[in-house]
This record gives sequence, C-alpha cells and structure tokens, in this order.
Amino acid sequence: MQAVLLAAGKSTRAYPLTLTIPKPLLKVANKTLLEHNLKSLAGLVDEVIIIVGYKKGLIQKKFGNKYQSIRIKYITQKQQLGTAHALYLAKDRIKGKFILMMGDDIYSKIDIAKCLKYVYSILVQKVKNPEIFGVIKHKNNILIDFVEKPKFFVSNLANTALYVLDKKIFPCIEKTKKSERGEIEMPDAVKLLSKENKIHCVKAARWIPIGYPWDIKNADSILRKHKNIIGKGTKIYGSVKNSSIGDNCGIYGKVKNSVIMDNTLISKNSIVENSVIGSNVKFDGITLSGKNTISEVNGIKIKIKNFGAVIADNSILENVAINPGCKVWPGMKKSGARISKDLK
Repeated sequence: MQAVLLAAGKSTRAYPLTLTIPKPLLKVANKTLLEHNLKSLAGLVDEVIIIVGYKKGLIQKKFGNKYQSIRIKYITQKQQLGTAHALYLAKDRIKGKFILMMGDDIYSKIDIAKCLKYVYSILVQKVKNPEIFGVIKHKNNILIDFVEKPKFFVSNLANTALYVLDKKIFPCIEKTKKSERGEIEMPDAVKLLSKENKIHCVKAARWIPIGYPWDIKNADSILRKHKNIIGKGTKIYGSVKNSSIGDNCGIYGKVKNSVIMDNTLISKNSIVENSVIGSNVKFDGITLSGKNTISEVNGIKIKIKNFGAVIADNSILENVAINPGCKVWPGMKKSGARISKDLK
C-alpha cells in the first residue's frame, strides 16, 4: 500500500513560523507534524511519496529515504498549482489503491484504517464552525457534493482532505478545471470521480487541522493531554506548566500553556503564557495573554481565545512586553520595549 503526503506549500497563514521552515516540520508535542502522520501510517503502508516544494531540502534532510519500515520517495512541485496538481505529479509512481493526505494536518491511525475498508473514501469531521471549512454533502454516507466555506448552513461535516483513491482519480484530474484562485483542487477532481463511483464518507475520531500559529498550541495541548513534555538536553530552572519544551532549551523563567521549540532560552523572571516560541530564540520579558485576542493574518483580523504571542526563530528579545496577538518575525532584535503590533 502507498500513501501520498502533500507538503509543498508556503503556508503563509502560519507566518512567521513558516518563514524559516516548512509547516510540516513545525513541532507539536515535540514531534514534527509530518512525523505524527508517518507514525500513523506505519503498519498500514510500505511506501510514502512526499510532494515537496517550499524549503524541500529541510524535509528531505529530516526524513531521508526511510521512516521505520516505510520507504520514502520525494517529488518536487515546482509551482503551487493546487492539491490535485500536486497529486498528479505522482501519477506514474502510483501502483493501485492509495491514501492521500495533507502533510501538515494531524490524522490518527484508527481513522486511516477505517477509510481503508472502502475502495473509495473521504475522512470527514463534524465541526462547530463549518463556515471556515470546506464541507461535504452526503446521502447515506455517500458523497454528493463539496461546498467551500458556505455562507449559509449546508453541512457541519468538514472535508479533512484525507482520501482513499486509486488510479481512476488521474483522468478526473485531467478533466478538472482551475478554481477561482487559479488552482486545480482535489475536491473538484473527487467530485468528478463520485459521478461513477461511490465515495464513502467516514467520520473521524480525531483530526487536528493546522492553519494558523495558534493551532500549534491547541494541537500540542490535545496530544500532550495537558501534561508537560520536556525535550532532550533541556534544563528547567524555573517552572513549566502544561507545555511542550523542545530539545536543548534553558528555562529559567515561567512557562505556561505554551510551545517552545528547540535551542531556546527563556531568561530568569520572564513569563511566557499561551504562546508559541520558535527555535534558537533568546527571550527576556513577558508575553501578555488575552482571553479574546485579535491577530491579523494576510490582512484579515482573526479572533483567538486565550492566546499570547508568536515569536519566530532566531529572535533576540530583551526586557520586552508583548501584547496579546502580536507576532515577531524571524531574526528580530528588540530591547527595552513594549511590542504592540507585529514586529517585522
């Protein structure tokens, strides 16, 4: 059995964390998103084809050509022309039935196994806010249609973008027209496939979508089950509560409800709460947290519950206070300041 993982995008919604590394390499519960998915696929597939593009060398260096018993092969998507376009690049390497999934969301082995019971299937999950997802319409659990971010209620079952397919999908991709955003989209190709084949809708037990930086914190909390995870070589001299701390960190201050990546120093008397801090960061100060925080992403203001700040890789911040929702771009240096807007 084969699986195809899509991991080529720039993931601009996850800026500034993804300015230095591709999103599939962001860590949740001290494992990369891609590693969580490879672990879920272990025992179900013997080969994974990863579609890479943005900063592909980092992914190839991290995983090489094997993960546990899984062979890994790579295909480069040179232009970001959509998810179906990315899959089509693997056309000549697909042997039969296969799994397609996103490399930067988190799926469970149980759900993947349930999907494999059918010739064709799609994993779906009930959501409270269907207006921000692509949702599916079905009849007796057989796919009828996709609706992207519906303005009016049509379904509360989100498309998780995990499919079980076979080589019949490729002629459908060839017939698929570009969407309004100029991309060849998987839902459009799968809808064509569904006209002559039953595609079973399988309800997920656990799907964790990762879109924005704060989704990292939420996913981390779910996977850790609210316990601390401390990485190798890390020294804790202060206090850590309900957080993940990466490898080779030094924590001298207080960290709560947060994700700290590798090789990061949190100095004495510092307070980090409800925040995400990247690798190789030196932080001295306070990240202020708000119950209802606003952060701007690609010109759109996003409301977030219980969130502090995002500090990207290689930043050096001394004697600072960061307002809720603020993001610090990679390599920034700031001293003796109140940060009240994104620092770029």
